[in-house]
Amino acid sequence: MKGTQLAAIEPNSHLQPYGVQGYLSIRVLQRQARMTESSGGKLRFILGFAAFFAALWFLWDTSIVYPLKIFVVLLHEISHAIASVATGGGIEKITLEPAQGGACHCFGGNAFITLTAGYLGSLLWGAAMFSAARSDKVKTNWVNGFIGAMVMILTIFFVRTGFGVIFGIAFGLTMIVVSKQMGPAVNRGLLLTLGLTSALYAILDIKSDVIDRPNIQSDAAMLAEITHVPTMVWGVLWITIAVAVCTWLMKRAYEDA
Repeated sequence: MKGTQLAAIEPNSHLQPYGVQGYLSIRVLQRQARMTESSGGKLRFILGFAAFFAALWFLWDTSIVYPLKIFVVLLHEISHAIASVATGGGIEKITLEPAQGGACHCFGGNAFITLTAGYLGSLLWGAAMFSAARSDKVKTNWVNGFIGAMVMILTIFFVRTGFGVIFGIAFGLTMIVVSKQMGPAVNRGLLLTLGLTSALYAILDIKSDVIDRPNIQSDAAMLAEITHVPTMVWGVLWITIAVAVCTWLMKRAYEDA
């Protein structure tokens, strides 16, 4: 019985070019697939952000967005409090009002840093929440639960208006319930909403309190009294920083999409 004969293919065989071409074709297809996926991700990001901004715009003066705005006011006052304590001062009380107003009554500490920390602090809190929501390594339910617990603790110890106490307890409990009862998608979406709203609201808040109404008693007006730098200068500086931070956040999110 004759044995089966195997013919070896030499390196210069006429079959080799087809193998190389096939390999290159696969690589090209893989690259095209990655480019298509990347383009699709960027398009989804643009559409998603546009939808969020449109919803925020049309719902801005409704009860849906109202709790988010009060939350940002609370972040503003907490930022004052943290700056005061960090520079050797203390906190007497924090007040929150239904008309989206608030105040942090502090004593001691560095007045310049404490006054500067309000608007920029809420901006940085928003940037931190937005970045955490975008990270696959962060367990957003833990973050939301932590936010809820801290809001309740700070409310109990420092908030001294009836409206503020009710809001702080209700908001904190809601965050804790969502963190425990809802899935990752809902928790990530909630944290992303809080972060984006906080960052964008900081811009609108500075514009409203400082640029549109430079004569009211705002953080910038008090800072002008101690630095002799006009209120408008502080307003323009803060809003420039806020716009730059928001632009950087959006640019990073777009590039990573």
